[in-house]
Amino acid sequence: MFLLEEIGNSDSLTIYFTHEQIAKNIGSAREVVTRTLKEFLKKGLVELHRGRVKILDVEQLQNLVNNY
Repeated sequence: MFLLEEIGNSDSLTIYFTHEQIAKNIGSAREVVTRTLKEFLKKGLVELHRGRVKILDVEQLQNLVNNY
């Protein structure tokens, strides 16, 4: 949900946050964020780069949030 909210606040599908910063924002551990983002990567939902996350499939990511 955090990823969707952040791209909703900008005109870009790329958010500029480290895994640590995302974890602090959502009240989670960095390891959990990293594991989740890697799963999203495997599913083709995101691209991961140093200090940023690019959303590739907004619709599928929204479906995951809705089904959670």
